[in-house]
Amino acid sequence: MLKLKKILQAVGRPQAALAVSLRVSGATVAQLVNHGLWPRRQNRDELQARIRVFLTESGANDAAIANAFDDVDPSCANTAGSALLIEPSGEDDLMLLPKQALQATTRKAFGLFRDPFDELQCAQDMWVSPDIRYVREVMYQTARHGGFLAVEGESGAGKSTLRRDLVNRLAENNDPVIVIEPYVLASEDNDAKGKSLKSTHIAESMMSAVAPLAKPKSSPEARFAQLHKALKESHAAGYRHCLVIEEAHSLPVPTLKHLKRILELEVGFTKLVSIIMIGQPELGVKLSERNADVREVVQRCERVMLMPVEDSRLAEFLTFRFDRVGKALGDVMDEGAVQAVAARLSQPTRHGGRDGTVSLLYPLAIGNLVIAAMNLAVQLGVPRVTADVVKGV
Repeated sequence: MLKLKKILQAVGRPQAALAVSLRVSGATVAQLVNHGLWPRRQNRDELQARIRVFLTESGANDAAIANAFDDVDPSCANTAGSALLIEPSGEDDLMLLPKQALQATTRKAFGLFRDPFDELQCAQDMWVSPDIRYVREVMYQTARHGGFLAVEGESGAGKSTLRRDLVNRLAENNDPVIVIEPYVLASEDNDAKGKSLKSTHIAESMMSAVAPLAKPKSSPEARFAQLHKALKESHAAGYRHCLVIEEAHSLPVPTLKHLKRILELEVGFTKLVSIIMIGQPELGVKLSERNADVREVVQRCERVMLMPVEDSRLAEFLTFRFDRVGKALGDVMDEGAVQAVAARLSQPTRHGGRDGTVSLLYPLAIGNLVIAAMNLAVQLGVPRVTADVVKGV
């Protein structure tokens, strides 16, 4: 048994809440905490990082988190034979659905010519709640006027959509901002798992964007001096510069520290570069106030979180999505189905003696569930998606 089990008990969080946070079944978490068996299909380091995020948010102290994956009693753990292993029962399993495709028969039955949850074609396709509007505006003001911002959100929360919206908005408004986006393909936080994004790579990307015709200097020191000069000249020409890094949770700690030095490039009192990092909640672990290695970054970086869609706004979100493809929500789903979607992607939990809810009502998860329910409704021959259909997915 892992010490993780006792830590969960100490902070008053059930294993089911951890399962929801990790997007795995309750049986998977039970195997993990009771027998130390890690799921084969998931990256162990990434899973541990997500567990640390959960424990931190639940109020566990640093010492407990550091030892969470140690065995309580190795001798007892070794006695756990195969007879104790259980298969997932499917009960209370809140695993998210994979990408769902709107079948041709479904399109015909509901009179749809576009997938209401497909990739956005323009800025007008983007639903904006008060929370999203705040994050959107903070990103825009950072790009226009400078700053250091970290945008955190779960997979499917809309981070990439906001990045695309920022680039589009700057272009439509003719704002004099050069957006610099280093390539993060195969980027990992250490070279054992992939290729880490280092400050030299970021500097090369910035130089390519600001002075594409300049020949890079041979030595690192000369290249950084060349970059500083190019940024000054670009600023003198009336431009600002915004460095946008996606998948920032994969940045190694040394690169995070170097970003602070990039932020300090200036002319007079004017900062030459603003920085926006976009990543999953693991980014919050690296930017924790308890992490002494990045304290200089933490003190300068503003952090905003993309929250799930509120239950009370789910109908508004769905109405907007279907309106964009020329369909009334009531023609596709009844009110009970909307409530069933909210219930399916939420789970009650108890923390510190208080009842609460863990929500996975993110746009991607909502879209996959609704599309699956629509496909099932057509297969069953019912005219609209009902609560029973959603429960049957």
